[in-house]
Amino acid sequence: MSRFERYLTLWVALCIVAGVALGHGFPGLFHAIGGAELAHVNLPVALLIWLMIIPMLLKVDFAAIGKVGRHWRGIGVTLFINWAVKPFSMALLGWFFIGHLFRPWLPAGQIDSYIAGLILLAAAPCTAMVFVWSNLTDGEPDFTLTQVALNDTIMVFAFAPIVGLLLGLSAITVPWETLLLSVGLYIVVPVALAQFVRAAVLRSRGMPGLVALLKRLQPISLVALLATLVLLFGFQGDQILGQPLTIALLAVPILIQVYFNAGVAYLLNRLSGEAHCVAAPSALIGASNFFELAVAAAISIFGFSSGAALATVVGVLIEVPVMLTVVRIANASKRWYEAGDAVARRA
Repeated sequence: MSRFERYLTLWVALCIVAGVALGHGFPGLFHAIGGAELAHVNLPVALLIWLMIIPMLLKVDFAAIGKVGRHWRGIGVTLFINWAVKPFSMALLGWFFIGHLFRPWLPAGQIDSYIAGLILLAAAPCTAMVFVWSNLTDGEPDFTLTQVALNDTIMVFAFAPIVGLLLGLSAITVPWETLLLSVGLYIVVPVALAQFVRAAVLRSRGMPGLVALLKRLQPISLVALLATLVLLFGFQGDQILGQPLTIALLAVPILIQVYFNAGVAYLLNRLSGEAHCVAAPSALIGASNFFELAVAAAISIFGFSSGAALATVVGVLIEVPVMLTVVRIANASKRWYEAGDAVARRA
């Protein structure tokens, strides 16, 4: 992890301050940017999202799916957490905390939108930063690559139906046309472009060429993320200044679901007898979110100034420090994990 990535939370916080200040000082500029739309998709933001996502998807080798049988226990646990537990547990946590417990302290007109943003955040498993987390726990690289490739494949088909189902249960009118357009723009097209570029680079310059390209593109991806946040908070500045407690309250269900899903995945892997080098990245993949996609979908479906967009940005704000604590817990508990009966028998 580069120094720039390590302090991502700090840069996010500075972008929040910059966005709020710029939005308050130059409202006309931000409204002009917000009006640059085509079919309800903001074009400047769409460009930034692509610059964010495509470099990350270049890391994914979909041929790795052929190795799925090598670590079937860990794969099964992670798929169960990512697709059968996390979106639904987040919807429940959002309903309890945002819809009921914290309702008196939140803007009444944004309650459902906040819950929708939390659902969007949880419905997309992390794609890129997982490689960093896995490396920090000495995770099995083949497992991590296989799991990410499999999750990305499932996401193409499952993201829209799961989000649509949970938004319906949360009393949100599902804009199916916009939701499907978001899936196409921010999943299908970037995946296709990334795999085309990856194949072309590997043919011409091999793996060293791909590594060099990724190294050059990584700063662009992070800068695009930060620029998107400046725009988001430029539109949300007045709301944030008037409701400083909102971000802290939105962080509560996100924090709970991260530790809950990581813990369940870790324990299920231990009970199944999976090795720690698979269990640790499995827990991390089960806990983390593809926040770039969530931000993009929230903007497309609900707009810049929506509570949904703000809720997804809170996920960005806490992603790095929270996931680093999960890494620390996984590393510190390795001896306890390997003392488990099922793990010891398989070893």
